[in-house]
Amino acid sequence: MNNSKLVYSTDFGRIKNSADTQQQVPKGDGIVRIKRITKGKKGKGVSAIEGLDMDAKALKNLCSDLKKHCGCGGSVKGFTIEIQGDVRDKLKVYLDKLGLKVKLAGG
Repeated sequence: MNNSKLVYSTDFGRIKNSADTQQQVPKGDGIVRIKRITKGKKGKGVSAIEGLDMDAKALKNLCSDLKKHCGCGGSVKGFTIEIQGDVRDKLKVYLDKLGLKVKLAGG
């Protein structure tokens, strides 16, 4: 077995594959789900938004707008937007105004 895949070079730094840089947008069922996650967050809760059929740049822009609307921090991880705190109701109202079909999922 010959693992000759170059990952790092002292001349160029980290080598990225073109397949790694462009991920496919996952196809959903058209419903945006907002759930509260505390697992792995040291007891702090976040509101996770899943099911958005958007590319990475559009997700970052939407995340920025949501953080301003809720007045808290957040980030994009993969194709999920995580907003700090339990602000699911504010997020639902904002996403409804954008014309998306939204459901509150989980406890």
